[in-house]
Amino acid sequence: MAEKEHSLSENRVNRIGAEVRGACPEFDAEAFARDVVADFPRLGLKDRIARTSKGLHTHLPVGGLQAVDILLRSLPATPESAGITNDFGFYIYAPHSHFVGEHCRTGEDLEQALDALRRFTSYFSAEDAMRYFIADFPTETFKVIESWTEDPDHRVRRLASESTRPRLPWSVRIPVDLDAGIPILDRLCGDASRFVTQSVANHLSDVAEDNLPLVLDTLGRWRAEGLASAKGLDFIARQALGTRLKKGDAAAYEFLGYPADPPVKLSPLRLESNQLRIGERLAFAADLTATGAAKLRVNYVLSSPTKTGKRRVKVYVLKTTAVQAGQTIELSKQHALTSTSTVTLVPGAYALEIQVNGRPSAPVEFHVADV
Repeated sequence: MAEKEHSLSENRVNRIGAEVRGACPEFDAEAFARDVVADFPRLGLKDRIARTSKGLHTHLPVGGLQAVDILLRSLPATPESAGITNDFGFYIYAPHSHFVGEHCRTGEDLEQALDALRRFTSYFSAEDAMRYFIADFPTETFKVIESWTEDPDHRVRRLASESTRPRLPWSVRIPVDLDAGIPILDRLCGDASRFVTQSVANHLSDVAEDNLPLVLDTLGRWRAEGLASAKGLDFIARQALGTRLKKGDAAAYEFLGYPADPPVKLSPLRLESNQLRIGERLAFAADLTATGAAKLRVNYVLSSPTKTGKRRVKVYVLKTTAVQAGQTIELSKQHALTSTSTVTLVPGAYALEIQVNGRPSAPVEFHVADV
């Protein structure tokens, strides 16, 4: 069983039941837990959240906002007293927000439902449930979200950015324009919390997938208007443009001060061996000589076969540095050829290349055999 599934385990369902019964003595915590946990062995984390929410709906003696009031009163007095030591929260409180999204998503309940999600997000981030309110009531929900940008709780401020991301992982898409969240980000880009500005960067990274010029214009405007400190803006820009840098987008490199046509010469790639096995290390090196001063970001790109016959291309950062004319540096790396939980390596023909500020070198091929 995956580690995240343990984040909503039988013990934690029992804890939810005990907390809810503390706020509502009529709630049958034992029946709730038996009902919910019986389905857990076949469910992943997201389905466990939905199943627990359904169990709350089944066993609470009231529904709608009355049930939400019980769930709110069942929360420990503070996230800290709940044992929460991180910004994101505990998965045991994810079903509470899910319940709001499932059973209170009406125009009549909207104001109180959104306020409940504001309160729940301090215990577990509520951005997934928020997506459904944005989809059904975009104008009204965005108005509330804008007010959250000034909330004293940094987790609520982060929710304002995170819930409006165009490509939020693990969640439904929202039918709004790519630039819909920019006014919200304008208010948050200078936030003192890294939890918030990381979300701002992730939001911009989503936008950059479809509209890089909009992201560059936004970052440039923040810089010109001083909406964020130089250090804070640099962090957001590097994070927001990271994917585009890996794709070699010249405009992204130029914005960060990396010339798209750097004054450097790169020697041919040298491999320690071009016959390797899965589990061994790919050792490679190349010499980079600068013909002028420049800021450099050097990536290496590994192309590998897959079981489906398609090529998998992965880009890794090798070095970021500044060089002066006449300077030569050796670029070297030992890359472990091992499978991970998400990537399974297979034998076959592999290829390696170096990117300097997005400009690729000639690829070098090598062969990888089975273990």
